[in-house]
Amino acid sequence: MNYKFCILAEKPSVAREIARIVGATKREEGYLSGNGYAVTWAFGHLVQPALPDGYGIKGFHRENLPIIPPVFTLIPRQKRTEKGYKPDSDVVAQIKVIGRLFAESGKIIVATDAGREGELIFRYLYEYIGCATPFDRLWISSLTDKAIREGLERLECGNKYDKLYYAAKARSEADWLVGINGTQAITIAAGRGTYSLGRVQTPTLAMVCERYWQNKRFTPEAFWQVHFGMKGCGESDAGNSGIRNDGDNPAFVKLTSVEKWKEKEPAETAYHSLQAAQTATVTKVERKETVQDTPLLYDLTTLQKEANSKHGFSAEQTLSIAQKLYEAKLITYPRTGSRHIPEDVFAEIPALLATLKNSMTWGRLAARIGEPTRRSVDDTKITDHHALLITGMKPKNLSGDDMTVYNMIAGRMLEAFSEKCIKDVTTVTAECGGVTCTVKGAVTKQAGWRNIYGEEKEEAELPEWNEGDTLEKIACSITEGKTKPKPFHTEATLLAAMETAGKEIEDEELRQSLKECGIGTPATRAAIIETLFARDYMVRQKKTLVPTEKGLALYSVVKNMRIADVQMTGEWEQALANIEKGTMNADTFRKSIEVYTAQITSELLSCDKLFSHKDSGYTCPKCKSGTMQFYGKVVRCDNPACGLPVFRIIAGKTLSDGEVTDLLVQGRTGLLKGFQSKQGNGFEAVIAFDADFNTTFVFPEKKRGGKRPQKRK
Repeated sequence: MNYKFCILAEKPSVAREIARIVGATKREEGYLSGNGYAVTWAFGHLVQPALPDGYGIKGFHRENLPIIPPVFTLIPRQKRTEKGYKPDSDVVAQIKVIGRLFAESGKIIVATDAGREGELIFRYLYEYIGCATPFDRLWISSLTDKAIREGLERLECGNKYDKLYYAAKARSEADWLVGINGTQAITIAAGRGTYSLGRVQTPTLAMVCERYWQNKRFTPEAFWQVHFGMKGCGESDAGNSGIRNDGDNPAFVKLTSVEKWKEKEPAETAYHSLQAAQTATVTKVERKETVQDTPLLYDLTTLQKEANSKHGFSAEQTLSIAQKLYEAKLITYPRTGSRHIPEDVFAEIPALLATLKNSMTWGRLAARIGEPTRRSVDDTKITDHHALLITGMKPKNLSGDDMTVYNMIAGRMLEAFSEKCIKDVTTVTAECGGVTCTVKGAVTKQAGWRNIYGEEKEEAELPEWNEGDTLEKIACSITEGKTKPKPFHTEATLLAAMETAGKEIEDEELRQSLKECGIGTPATRAAIIETLFARDYMVRQKKTLVPTEKGLALYSVVKNMRIADVQMTGEWEQALANIEKGTMNADTFRKSIEVYTAQITSELLSCDKLFSHKDSGYTCPKCKSGTMQFYGKVVRCDNPACGLPVFRIIAGKTLSDGEVTDLLVQGRTGLLKGFQSKQGNGFEAVIAFDADFNTTFVFPEKKRGGKRPQKRK
């Protein structure tokens, strides 16, 4: 036996930090050694469940489904080659190094990321190698030297995390069963091409497509409101609040009708009544103090949502930056689902806040904070890790985006531990010409946490009016508005929807209580979103997420099926959380997933009628050997090696059989009307193939200027 301990980290960079702390400074092939330690590393998942061919099942065949292995076989991670999937040689070599070190050590210290997937990375390796060496768990929330040393001094017995492993293994096998069987079943039903389905991926796509159609099919409805103005008795300026200064005149206060009329005629009648009236009477004055609690600290999903809405960062980009900051020892473990901290960590908050007093960005604001408030402190609401915090290490040489995310976490800490924001809010209701109108004003008594970013809008202080006051009316108006549809999802709103399984909930405390019913986890949601991009199911248009024709075509087939049921997927996530807590048996979950898999497989195989097609009789323009087949949403080459797709729905217009035929035979259609731009404007264009047989727009020549046709994809 050569080593007292073998430490396994998840990445080489983390292994180097731990090796430095334990004195393992000698570089070896695939590890570091010294002082009785061997410190080695994985590259994420080195071992994975085998694909169907690992069980002797080749190709996609109806009679093989559902594929439900009695026991999953583990194999080294594979990579795709021209001849199919092959073991990754670098992975195989590292597994050999790890297997030898495990065998040559008295004890293993598991230092993979302290979470569900980190546990699975080790356990799959341990099982695949067939190791019997005892192991302890290093469970830390940051990579500072202090955290690593303290973690090594209080190692946990490895079996304490068995339930976490059972949940991770159940998640992995459920994703395999649903993903493999769903993908094969719908692909067989379609007859041509490959469609990818997944346990979390498909319900997420369904939410994007459902919101898209809600928006596109929305019919705006007009409404009218009336307004009148009165002179106040003081100077005030509040933008759109309803109060404004009018030169040297006393403040002008604008009140808006309580009623919104759906017909113009009664609104005009009310407007004429306002015109005829000379005065208005104050009928009600409500004054109350409102308290705005400090925001909770960030978990990963909330950080991703706000980074997207405020800075345009993708969820994957934010996660990548947060992971980099964690490995640079600047923040605590980022893949957390908790927005609270425990009592022992709260004791360290004054010292952490003090480290910001020398910051150019936060110094002045950090110096103002007295005793930290306790809203984010709750031992009962801690998941694997507490909320995101800075570590107190000084950031150096960070890029602009990295610094942006670091400052978001530091700024949120200052907000979370500041005082509450307290306002006096006044609502005045008045009647003029028989029309009831209202206006609201507010005065900040204590800015509290809203001081941190200084983003509070200017507020309006209403005059000291009282019930029964009669005031001079000096102006009136009528305005027309239109109801608006729900906008397309952004990554921020999609993350929020995934967090609550599609339930639209504003209340933050209620959102927190529903986290276990969400779909995906903080660590996996970004990857699910990126998968939808990679599968060409949706695209980004500025900040919005728009389903592609392929995504909409798939949604049209599965939207009423169990595999697209967001609520059911949320229930699976809750079951996985219960396995982790020990309140559900993993075998019970496995059996329910097997039943579910058989049901969705049957459901998907029976949808072949939705993919009914007819032979066009036209040769594929790309491969010249296949025949183009007409389906409902797509026209596709029947040559498996080619599979050229021509989607019928382009920019909101569905191409007819004749228009598609022109494209296939001539390489272009005639001039077509009925397209809709991203801004919602109609346009006309020719559809043509480019050099790679993608469809593009060719616009007609302008009548003036003689410009040549322009193309765009």
